[in-house]
Amino acid sequence: MSLSARKQCLYDLKELGYQVGAGFMVGSPGQTTRELAEDMLFLQELKPQMVGIGPFIPHHDTPFAAEQPGSVEQTLYLLSIIRILLPKVLLPATTALGTLDPIGREKGLMAGANVVMPNLSPAKNRKQYELYDNKICTGDEAAQCIGCMGRRVASVGCRLAVERGDALQ
Repeated sequence: MSLSARKQCLYDLKELGYQVGAGFMVGSPGQTTRELAEDMLFLQELKPQMVGIGPFIPHHDTPFAAEQPGSVEQTLYLLSIIRILLPKVLLPATTALGTLDPIGREKGLMAGANVVMPNLSPAKNRKQYELYDNKICTGDEAAQCIGCMGRRVASVGCRLAVERGDALQ
């Protein structure tokens, strides 16, 4: 499916009343600054309820296995711009940030992210959904991870909430 058709699907879903999300990987192989700017303009136009961005991390079973990962710093910069462009958006501090930097998710929160998400997939199924190598928090069950996550979030002056994560209207 073409990029324009995928974008149109998001516009159509939003017009039908669904909450939509969009995002991209920062530092993907071959990605240009112009493409990142176009992605930001698309987000501003779509006004999705959630935006998920994180640094690209290679996976050993893909043609991109030998590529360099994306930049944590550039991802943080773009998170801060998205926070300004879309002040009410749900904006995760992704596990990709935490995978590349030991306090990456905390830095994401400080840059404007307002969501952290535990891995809720059953441990036996997680390998099926492995998007990149060495992903953090894949051994903990959500209930075990919540205490650790709460402490990490509190370390940057935030509070962990476990209510529904619906977008602010």
